[in-house]
Amino acid sequence: MNILMVLTSHDQLGDTGEKTGFWLEEFAAPYYVLKDAGASLTLASPQGGQPPVDPKSDAPDAQTDATRRFKADPKAQAALGATLKLADIRASDFDAVFYPGGHGPLWDLAEDKSSIALIETMYAAGKPVAAVCHAPGVLRHVKGKDGSFLVKGKKVTGFTNTEEEAVGLTKVVPFLVEDVLKANGGVYSKAGDWESYVLTDGTLITGQNPASSEAAAKALIKMLG
Repeated sequence: MNILMVLTSHDQLGDTGEKTGFWLEEFAAPYYVLKDAGASLTLASPQGGQPPVDPKSDAPDAQTDATRRFKADPKAQAALGATLKLADIRASDFDAVFYPGGHGPLWDLAEDKSSIALIETMYAAGKPVAAVCHAPGVLRHVKGKDGSFLVKGKKVTGFTNTEEEAVGLTKVVPFLVEDVLKANGGVYSKAGDWESYVLTDGTLITGQNPASSEAAAKALIKMLG
């Protein structure tokens, strides 16, 4: 099975002067779940090359077994450092797509025409689309075959308003994931803050937060059989 992982290229946290990017755990945990299940992985980002890691996700207190494994894995580091340009990716080459979160995707991937087209094409072809934490925000402008928002009437989750409030970025982010999913007609639900929570509806898989990244990847493997 060929699985595409799409990461952000955006590294500025609004106008705070701080850096952002993708959340390391949300890449590393799914990367190894998928890899260990025998998947062939391709990494892409809007600009290609090395995607920015959110510095907070690389702090000592944010390390997990998966991030430690990644730091000891030169092959995985080389793959991450050489992501393909998203515009050059063909949906037909892949069986599924997985979007790790972090705040970066809210700025670039949510608005990226290549990303929107990729998701629409893959979903229309019956291929699984998975997104975790802030990454369900990439579905913001994605439409289904009938022209309505893809999430309309579907069970979805994503980073909660209370989790965003807890990290103090409610007024910094371009939009709140929970609000957008609800506004677009998604049947949004959540678990407690920072608890693992994953929903599957048809071939759409969404996870609430960093703790949900491994479970979301396992749900994707289960779907691919």
